[in-house]
Amino acid sequence: MIQKPDKELENRCINTIRILSADAVQNANSGHPGLPMGAAAMAYTLWTRFLEYNPRNPKWFDRDRFILSAGHGSMLLYSLLFLTGYDLPLDQIKRFRQWGSQTPGHPERLHTPGVEVTTGPLGQGFANGVGFAIAEAWLAARYNRPGHKIVDHYTYALCGDGDLMEGVAQEAASLAGHLQLGKLIYLYDQNHISLAGATQLDFTEDVAARFEADGWHTRKVPDGNDTEDVAKAIEEAQAEDRRPSLILVHTHIGYGSPHKQDNFSSHGSPLGEDELKATKTALGWPTMDKFYLPPDAVDYFRQAVGEGAAAEDRWKKKFDAYCKEFPKEAAEYEMLVSGRLPENWAADLPRWKPGDKPISTRVAGGAALNALANHIPNIIGGSADLNPSTETALKNWGDFQNPEAYGPGTQGAVGGVWSYAGRNIAFGVREHAMGSAVNGMAAHGGVLPFSATFFTFSDYMKPAIRLGALSRLKAIYVFTHDSIGLGEDGPTHQPVEQLAALRAVPELIVIRPADPNETAEAWAFAVQHDGPTVLVFTRQTVPHLDRSKAKEPGVARGAYILADAEGAVPDVILMGTGSEVQLCVEARKKLETYGVKARVVSMPSWELFAAQDEAYREGVLPKRIKARVTVEAGSPLGWHRWAGDEGAVIGLERFGASAPGEQVLQRLGFTPEHVTSAALRVLGRAAEAEQEDHSLTVMAQ
Repeated sequence: MIQKPDKELENRCINTIRILSADAVQNANSGHPGLPMGAAAMAYTLWTRFLEYNPRNPKWFDRDRFILSAGHGSMLLYSLLFLTGYDLPLDQIKRFRQWGSQTPGHPERLHTPGVEVTTGPLGQGFANGVGFAIAEAWLAARYNRPGHKIVDHYTYALCGDGDLMEGVAQEAASLAGHLQLGKLIYLYDQNHISLAGATQLDFTEDVAARFEADGWHTRKVPDGNDTEDVAKAIEEAQAEDRRPSLILVHTHIGYGSPHKQDNFSSHGSPLGEDELKATKTALGWPTMDKFYLPPDAVDYFRQAVGEGAAAEDRWKKKFDAYCKEFPKEAAEYEMLVSGRLPENWAADLPRWKPGDKPISTRVAGGAALNALANHIPNIIGGSADLNPSTETALKNWGDFQNPEAYGPGTQGAVGGVWSYAGRNIAFGVREHAMGSAVNGMAAHGGVLPFSATFFTFSDYMKPAIRLGALSRLKAIYVFTHDSIGLGEDGPTHQPVEQLAALRAVPELIVIRPADPNETAEAWAFAVQHDGPTVLVFTRQTVPHLDRSKAKEPGVARGAYILADAEGAVPDVILMGTGSEVQLCVEARKKLETYGVKARVVSMPSWELFAAQDEAYREGVLPKRIKARVTVEAGSPLGWHRWAGDEGAVIGLERFGASAPGEQVLQRLGFTPEHVTSAALRVLGRAAEAEQEDHSLTVMAQ
């Protein structure tokens, strides 16, 4: 903690944040000056009197985390990072919102030192913070010992009216209140202004009452410029070890601007040169020059460098003592924090033989997940109230719950410990918050998090998945019930366009395995991959593919030759993903009766295949073989990339239907006969294709 200055210097420090932020926005002629100007006093109080961090080592693991959920106010965070001595030079502040600068329009993780998560879409940072607090609580429960607190930090966030309007924030608040995450403290910049006008237009609820109903501690600060009251509110929040806290701080957007304070015009637009000068005059600023920095204010903020180094040094001494008394736990802790996997992590991954009883890939996924969890101690996650359906319960590894609440006898408990050391998180029917919380857990570090729900509900998680990809977070998103093959639940639950939508997300690996062995390999890839992975599994059973004659089988390269034309160049290539690969296998046999030589390619991941070198891709899909058929029970969007101009794409350009899964697949053309017919047509053998079409008609009758 930096020693509190006299009131005059304190005001100068706060105004330095305001003016530096407004100057940067004006210099860019783009941005949001209102929030930094209004929230400067509370942010100053938090960053100088409470937040523990080391500007020279932003990755010190036991630092307090700060999240700017209201990411449009990014200049507030950039000003604080610069002033407190992070490796963010003034030149980067001057290049706010410019190409290649470290100060983008909204905070981006891995782009700017000191930025914990990528925020911008409102509510996401709020929900990320819940994941941070979950990770901190789990690590503390697993590794802290009496007299040895090596994991002991807070998660703070600054949120605004817009954050609290978004549904994801409500889901996350409900979850955090239930879990009683007492080390979660949010400062609510309650200025009653949003981009389009005053919140009287659309947001007049009693926010404090809502959060109290969710199990939060709340505290109001009537004057956001009263740093002593802000400090007292934070102290009270820190004393609440069984409730997350929301501090409602009444502020004035655009504070100090003679004509734009308390006006929505300062939310998303620069003040303008004349108004900026008027603001500097109103705040008693000594010069109209851009980017003037009072030396004594900068010196005061820069004390954070020494204070941060001292805080980390104190922690290191605690950790040294911990290492001597608990060497095994210390070694494991260091391994998890570094992101390394144990040497034997894949020792018990299940394997299946072609003659084994068919099972669904969701069941295979559960077996693989549990085998990995038995060796990788920080795999932690859960589902959106769907453990029995997604098969993602970590058996006997405990339930992540407040040990003093409810009880391990609660219906649906996985079993094992009932405490913050449990590894199964009951997210409830909260897909929005689940995805964002898992992102927060991944960004916090030390844990390897996963989520799970039905594939069609990936639509609810899309904002979080997109941000996970943008942030390159090591998060695993599991989806089951992957196609119309799930059957009777009907088109509301049968995915069609979801695969295409997620494949369109840059930096995201999507894997739809064809059988249990590919499923185990998909899980093995996901726990090693330094980025987000989507795993997509079937509800219906699938056979175990015979890979005895496959060439370099495995998921890691995205696609491989499962079966080939023996001793000859193939006439046609059949390729698919998931359960439809078996249709290609059966169609290959049928094509043999027509004298057609077919190659079957299993392509569980487009992204991984596209990343291979040209020689490997050419070996699997030779350019000279133009006759190709792709098969997937989903939108055909994108498949022409692999089918080529002369190939055929078997997909789904309508919604599904409520009926038994096998019947839905058959009625909508996902049969070996249809694949055979399509192959014959691309080979120019229409008459023979008609025979297969006729057999399909007979089957449908």
